[in-house]
Amino acid sequence: MLEKTIEHKLKSAVKNMGGIAFKFTAPGINGVPDRLVLLPHGKLAFIELKAPGKDMRPLQVRRKRQLEQLGFSVYCIDSAEQIGGVLDAIQTS
Repeated sequence: MLEKTIEHKLKSAVKNMGGIAFKFTAPGINGVPDRLVLLPHGKLAFIELKAPGKDMRPLQVRRKRQLEQLGFSVYCIDSAEQIGGVLDAIQTS
């Protein structure tokens, strides 16, 4: 399965929950997560999407740690099967 396919499934799942999955870009800053997921009741998290079996690059891992140190949740999804669990985790955070 391609990363793009996983991304499409994530967007659909978030929309079905009444949320928004913004494409996240930060001009001039590399390694930021792919999506900013906003769910009802003020729940949010950053999501990095990868093709199955692929790992985050070292810069992405550093950026993930940086965001987590600021108190944000950051998840890496590399299969469609992980989407429900991640969204449940965001919703219950």
